[in-house]
Amino acid sequence: MRRFIILFFMMGFLTPQAYGGWKQLGPGMDLNSFTAKNPRANENAKIVILRIDPKHWQFAMAGKSWTGELKNMTAKGWCEKHNFTAAINAGMFATDYTTHVGYLGVKGHVNSSHVNKYKSVAAFDPKGGKALPGFRIFDLDDPEVTMKRIIGAYFSVVQNLRLIRRPGENRWEPQDKVWSEAALGEDGAGRVLFILTRSPFTMHDFNQALLSLGIGIVAAQHLEGGPEAQLYLKIGDEQLEMFGTYETSSKENDDDAASWVIPNVLGVRPRSR
Repeated sequence: MRRFIILFFMMGFLTPQAYGGWKQLGPGMDLNSFTAKNPRANENAKIVILRIDPKHWQFAMAGKSWTGELKNMTAKGWCEKHNFTAAINAGMFATDYTTHVGYLGVKGHVNSSHVNKYKSVAAFDPKGGKALPGFRIFDLDDPEVTMKRIIGAYFSVVQNLRLIRRPGENRWEPQDKVWSEAALGEDGAGRVLFILTRSPFTMHDFNQALLSLGIGIVAAQHLEGGPEAQLYLKIGDEQLEMFGTYETSSKENDDDAASWVIPNVLGVRPRSR
């Protein structure tokens, strides 16, 4: 059974694994596809990573709770509607298919004020200008970090389940459950990583794979698993659409051929000069 499907268009068909390394798509934006061993599936899995420099790209959120859409869309749909160059899941959501699980506030709009036990918080749009990183993944069990301080320092804040604790510690114990994964990462240079694999991993094995790739990842958080995990990119003539499929106890097959709709995305646009 084929566990990895990727749609990639560039005046025809091209796969990221043909790159052989990071491919520059634009200033501060690079794409790569890595091969990593998936021990549970006993196969070589593909992990696609879009690397984004916040100095060149502006991060934004879109979701029907604050942008006024009447229905949810795929990552591609959100990109086309809001002129994003790329987008990935903003995180897991409640059964109302609108409300984020954990805290989510964006420039004065609070989608969810509930601060749960998840230890990972991504923040962008600093209130202090250049005195703060343009993007940062924080660990709430760091003694110097509190949610109140993060919200006080950044206009846009999203809380999600932690995968990797700064500065590169796998926080998942081995388990039996596996799923396709969309994740958000940060490397040692402060660049943002949009990460997606269709191959169903345990999160312990997935973290180990990320830490072994030599990409300098220092922190990461889980965004979504299974068929709702997705990543979309369109820049110039290049277009990439990826989505997950498998999730233990929920959807134990690999037959999805199209993206599912999702309520909230994290997107990027070129930073205005």
